[in-house]
Formats: sequence, structure tokens, C-alpha cells
Amino acid sequence: MVIFLKYSVSKLVETIKITTNKALRVKFTFLNKIYWDNKEIWVKGYFVSSGNKRRSNQKICKIIRKRRNSTSKA
Repeated sequence: MVIFLKYSVSKLVETIKITTNKALRVKFTFLNKIYWDNKEIWVKGYFVSSGNKRRSNQKICKIIRKRRNSTSKA
């Protein structure tokens, strides 16, 4: 994906999440019942990386392992 410099990554992610949230709720109306108390389907965070694909995959796996370990201890 190419992001032009006039757009920040955070604004792009926000736009994608808002757009897909609305589209998913229209297409799958049962989501309105599941997420009745929360306007958003998506979580607040996101991960962005550039460069080596292999290293990016390793970073993602490390973050997932770290989050799994922290949630299993809580």
C-alpha cells in the first residue's frame, strides 16, 4: 500500500476502521446486537512497520506472544 505524505498513518488507519465498521454493520446486522454498547468493532491500537518483511513478521509474532503472556497472567 502506498500512502502519500500528506496523510498520516494514524489518519489512514482511522479512516479504514470507520469505513469498514459501518460497512460490516450494514452487511452483517447481527453485529449491532453483539456490539450494542460499543460503537466500534475494532480495537483502538494498530501495528505499522516498514522494511524487511521477514523482520516485520518476527516483530508481529513477538508482540502477539507478549500479549498472550500478559493476558494469561491477568
